[in-house]
Amino acid sequence: MAQEDGSPVTSSPLQFFHLLSPGMGSPYSPWLRGLKSEERGLCLIQLLYACASHVTSGSIEKSNFWLDQISQLASPDGDSMQRIAAYFTEALADRMLKGWPGLHKALHSTKISSVSEEIIVQRLFFDLCPFLKVAYVVTNQAIVEAMEGEKMVHIIDLHSCEPAQWINLIQTLNARPEGPPHLRITGINEQKEVLDQMFLQLTEEAGNLNIPFQFNAIVSKLENLDIESLRVKTGEALAICSVLQLHSFLASDDDHRRKSPLASKNLQKVLHMNKLTLGEWLEKDPISAYNLSPDTAWSPLSGASPTGSFLTSLWGLSPKLMVITEQEANHNGHTLMDRIMEALYFYGALFDCLESTVSRTPMERQKVEKMLFGEEIKNIIACEGTERRERHEKLEKWVLRLELAGFGKVPLSYNGMLQARGLLRGYEGYKIKEENGCVFICWHDRPLFTISGWRSRR
Repeated sequence: MAQEDGSPVTSSPLQFFHLLSPGMGSPYSPWLRGLKSEERGLCLIQLLYACASHVTSGSIEKSNFWLDQISQLASPDGDSMQRIAAYFTEALADRMLKGWPGLHKALHSTKISSVSEEIIVQRLFFDLCPFLKVAYVVTNQAIVEAMEGEKMVHIIDLHSCEPAQWINLIQTLNARPEGPPHLRITGINEQKEVLDQMFLQLTEEAGNLNIPFQFNAIVSKLENLDIESLRVKTGEALAICSVLQLHSFLASDDDHRRKSPLASKNLQKVLHMNKLTLGEWLEKDPISAYNLSPDTAWSPLSGASPTGSFLTSLWGLSPKLMVITEQEANHNGHTLMDRIMEALYFYGALFDCLESTVSRTPMERQKVEKMLFGEEIKNIIACEGTERRERHEKLEKWVLRLELAGFGKVPLSYNGMLQARGLLRGYEGYKIKEENGCVFICWHDRPLFTISGWRSRR
């Protein structure tokens, strides 16, 4: 077939997508391997969507067929769409395998989780992408301004792992006209090795600057944290820092709901009467959500939930400031397909970030993609119940939770925004924007992370 000028008509391979079906024989689709990059990316999205729908329905034969199709295009060292497809297929396959617990356990029996590798991967993410750098700059500037004139400052770091943040703060406090305060940092982490490194580096920096300093290390999972161990003292000005941590409590919320069938039944009645999902109800009728009593129905916003209880405990410490950084994504949807599609666009943007700044071959990039992004994708797609911990939710949901716990929003520092914009000048494609006093860190126009400031409202 040719056009009027005699040139051939090029048809997108996507128009043949509906012709693919199990039982076509092998190779199923020879034209797949000849696709251009953009066509291949579009085709992979449709292939992933088709595969996910069959994984969701439990069809092993059809899921296997689509996984085979995707494997012809996906590659962990190709372009960004090929790379993300490789990790999504791994996650979908892992979910299928969980239907055979013995087989799944046998295939994962020799997997070793190295603390040192986890530390390295977190550091690589910090180095390769500016998201955490921006979060630390904005957080530190907010703390400096909130603690102006204070002589005793206590900072609680809910996930203490990056010395660079607090070294920068120590140096900034040392330059105060009134002189540095007595500084105490309480660091929380599951790994003692991480906290030991924090202690050594921060103590050395404070000693070099002759700043009175203490580091209180607490080895604990955040959900098992004993609030009394934080040892908040009268007369201290308290700041709390949470970077990508609060969403981990939402798995416990889900477990709490399942163990409270009567409350859950009452909640379902409320939702049925309004013909809304819980997420839609929270978005469209936040006043009702805010006033919902734990006695009438369970809600992830109520003080009865683990998240609500933890936030209420933090409120009870009367922090002068709490700064929270979270993923701006909805990976806690009610259906697997919702989670898959949300994750595809969110992590697709993260893979694009790395594609724009790092060449394809370095092992550092592959480690971040496999050991950080890949494991998060697998957790979102392959896991359920308390095992599914990557339950990211958008800022609007956290605003409701925090307000219900007694917190009021604090607009973040204008100077912090200026510093963050200055930092991003060296990174093409990254942006930040301010909305209602909160900071959104974006890849082009897509928000990926949010930073918000809070204080106890008495």
